[in-house]
Amino acid sequence: MPFVRYIAAAALIATAAPLTAHAQPAATWEVFAVRYATVPRFPVRALIAGADSARRLDLAMSVWLLRGANGRTVLVDAGFQRADLLARWKPVGYVRPDSAVMRAGVQPADVTDILISHIHWDHFDGANLFPNARIWIQRDEVDHHIDSTGAQRDPMIDKPDAAMLHALRGAGRIAYVDGDAKEIIPGITVYTGGKHTFQSQYAGVRTREGTVVIASDNMYLYENLETRRPIAQTLDAVSNLAAQARMVTIAGSARLIVPGHESAVYDRFEHVSPDVVRIR
Repeated sequence: MPFVRYIAAAALIATAAPLTAHAQPAATWEVFAVRYATVPRFPVRALIAGADSARRLDLAMSVWLLRGANGRTVLVDAGFQRADLLARWKPVGYVRPDSAVMRAGVQPADVTDILISHIHWDHFDGANLFPNARIWIQRDEVDHHIDSTGAQRDPMIDKPDAAMLHALRGAGRIAYVDGDAKEIIPGITVYTGGKHTFQSQYAGVRTREGTVVIASDNMYLYENLETRRPIAQTLDAVSNLAAQARMVTIAGSARLIVPGHESAVYDRFEHVSPDVVRIR
């Protein structure tokens, strides 16, 4: 029996050894915040529940660029481009999002994937500027906002963006995400629960320094987290606060959580080119 056990153990080791020898390292990404515009003197009460109505701040309009060693280049959100939106919001320093990512050395045609956190104009309207990108979005977010013909079901999505979403769906460019804690690409996991819109999502991105959480509008500002106040525009304040607390657990450090419209991001992190910082 001892000899039989020895042979069995040796066979197990021989079988297991190649797996150890050929183990692949976990996928990691470089993460950049890219500012493409600023909306000056934006009311803080529209960002933080219960904030002083007199307070104003400069609102950063950003997309987030993820670069992987696997040959994929991912954007989180796509900004906006429509002339009517420019006329209405009057941003300063506006650069169309496809030109903004070029500051980080990325050509628009080289973006392979876009993760859309939610369907608001300043996060989705620029999606068609990146012609080769697959669009990742929660299935429930799409089904809630447009019907099978592309007609607007909820005014939270602008009609032109509803038409674009329908066209992207018809072209086979939509990749649906079904629910919470889904790793859509190795090293990139999406989470629901912020309730900025019906099924908004945020991303956890594995980097060499730890997991970076790109909150998008599920957390507008650092102040939301620091004061434990929900965003002002949420369908469920309790869910929003729970999502923010979960972000700390996912990231392991509040330092690696990137809010959706925080200008201070561009002061806290290393500049690699104008209006582009590396998150680490």
